[in-house]
Amino acid sequence: MGSLGFWRIAERRPEWVAVVDAEDVEHTAGEVLARANRVAHGLRARGLAAGDAVAMVVPNSVDMVVINLAATQTGLYLTPINWHFTAPEIAYIVRDCEAKILFLDARFAAEGVRAADEAGLPADARISCGGAVPGFASLDDLADGQPATPPDDRVAGTTMHYTSGTTGKPKGVRRGLSPFPPDDSFELLTGLMQMFGATPEGENAHLVTAPNYHTAVTTFGMSALHLGHTLVLTDKWAPEDTLRRTERYRVTSTHMVPTHFVRMLRLPDDVRNRYDVSSMRWLIHAAAPCPVPVKRAMLDWWGPCVWEYYAATEGGGTIASPEDWLAHPGTVGKPWPIAEVRVVDDDGTDVADGTPGTIYMRMSSGDFEYKDDPAKTAGNRLGGFFTVGDIGYLTDGFLYLCDRKADMIISGGANIYPAEIENELMTHPKVADVAVFGVPDTEWGEQIKAIVEPVEGNAPGDDLAAEIIASLDGRLARMKWPKTVEFIAEMPRDPSGKLNKRRLRDPYWEGHDTAI
Repeated sequence: MGSLGFWRIAERRPEWVAVVDAEDVEHTAGEVLARANRVAHGLRARGLAAGDAVAMVVPNSVDMVVINLAATQTGLYLTPINWHFTAPEIAYIVRDCEAKILFLDARFAAEGVRAADEAGLPADARISCGGAVPGFASLDDLADGQPATPPDDRVAGTTMHYTSGTTGKPKGVRRGLSPFPPDDSFELLTGLMQMFGATPEGENAHLVTAPNYHTAVTTFGMSALHLGHTLVLTDKWAPEDTLRRTERYRVTSTHMVPTHFVRMLRLPDDVRNRYDVSSMRWLIHAAAPCPVPVKRAMLDWWGPCVWEYYAATEGGGTIASPEDWLAHPGTVGKPWPIAEVRVVDDDGTDVADGTPGTIYMRMSSGDFEYKDDPAKTAGNRLGGFFTVGDIGYLTDGFLYLCDRKADMIISGGANIYPAEIENELMTHPKVADVAVFGVPDTEWGEQIKAIVEPVEGNAPGDDLAAEIIASLDGRLARMKWPKTVEFIAEMPRDPSGKLNKRRLRDPYWEGHDTAI
């Protein structure tokens, strides 16, 4: 302890290029540190104290990094919000996390301003970046005139990401603040990257391939930054650009999802062979099941640098080195050094090796709660372990996944919750009943399908399907819209009203070939 953490490294090496933004502009550690300190002082001047919350609708940018570093040295809970969300969805999270400030990038002003109004945020709680936003002060205004030195009363803050549950409403995963100073607290965070073999400082760079509102993206990216690795930010992911930037910046680590793999593997051979990706040492992936043929193809191309893990916003987890996976194809690995994993039956009893059951995990680094939802917090616990409802089995200590959460759709690594979509579709006057679930998609893993029972007198067909989907405009992010709608005369519900969704979903998965 005592040498890592961004703030320490930046003081020692202000010339180090800490961030390369999406436009390939380089930002030194000294510049980022000074701005983060000024923003931290500005937050204190606004009256924010340890334990308060702020939220941001900000893309992968140097401003995103600055806001994170300011919040996490002033004891704040920082909630990144999905910028694809509509105003009501953003407003819900702003209210629920009790944000005292909303940081909003000008690119998302249309929905963000509406959300701020709906959430009832006062004028002094609105801060813009990336350009001017009507009614918002700028990040420059917050920082101007403030000292570039660290605040005296530094307290380690943390992020509070949101994950949805069976109700479809997002829930904040909240942990207690660290008792350690920010420098020590975030030096401990570097242990995450070091579990995969990553080494401190040196000529290392971490490519950020997905939006920061994903828990893993924030966690791995900031772990790399606090380890002294340059962050190379991607605003909109593209397969060839990933290869280009890996070569240009000699990228040594990144975090991807299997959809990234599929799209890169589909590039023409001449494009794939055009770029030197030999610098990569820790190509880490998770978030969705990876078909065995896809994983093998990536290992053949990139070499033995492809690491896998299994975890959730709530915690983790397991890790599979390239060697582990090659010896045990399909595994998501063995428990982390700070984690334990159990697989139990419906009675909560541990099952034998090779027997599927519900996966439970426990981390020694601290527990969590779902913000303001003690029932949900207690409901996923078993003897100090938690579950997110996934099904799998253990063999010789290695974990294998064999089913998804009961209803959750994983599309391109993003978790999409059918209940939220169903609730919106059910408000359409021509929808009598609806079921939403995921069906196979060779690129995205799953795509969203809606099965609709129309109100009597409404003819099913393309016109009705288009009308129903169009009704979601302004109410749900487009990433949650069903790709296809099919109609059914009567939904399969039992006498108690429970929907047999498996009966609808299973035919789409029978005999599915996951190879490219």
